[in-house]
Amino acid sequence: MTSRAPWLAVVDMQNVFADPDSPWFTPRFAETVEPVRRLVEALAPRVTFTRFIAPDVPSGAWVAYYEQWPFALEPPGSPLYRIVDAFAAQAGPTVDAVTFGKWTPALAAAVGDRPLVLAGVSTDCCVLSTALAAADAGVEVHVAADACAGVDDDAHRRALDVMRLYGPLIRVVTVDDVIGALAAPEGGR
Repeated sequence: MTSRAPWLAVVDMQNVFADPDSPWFTPRFAETVEPVRRLVEALAPRVTFTRFIAPDVPSGAWVAYYEQWPFALEPPGSPLYRIVDAFAAQAGPTVDAVTFGKWTPALAAAVGDRPLVLAGVSTDCCVLSTALAAADAGVEVHVAADACAGVDDDAHRRALDVMRLYGPLIRVVTVDDVIGALAAPEGGR
């Protein structure tokens, strides 16, 4: 990691992905909570939480998407879209997007010229989409693999493999790698 202290984006740690009764349940979601918590503590206050939310009125290809997933057409304040209780107090204002990718102008402004660390769910959708867009914008991206979860283990692994193809723009790392780099003299705080 460069000498600039990184910014953490915690992608979509929401009830809709945590609840076993949700059609979008991410099976290893609970296993990401502690690694994400470690990153949040290490990188605070340079942390942004994101939320996937439904549009008021779907358009384009999203019309067919929400025909397949009508349960998700809820307003942003719905319990479905809330950040899970484990992070609710730390989340503060969130970056909300009606797209999979969370590399929005708001997140770009927060990150600035710092490296971006990504954690959250799902590796094979919103994390991947965010990583690719940020890398295309010229941002140094580090995906904390052990702080992410996919729709299943195979999808998680495949998404990480795809992101590795984008090296050195995207690096797949561990939580310990990120925290260790902060402790190193060039890691900065």
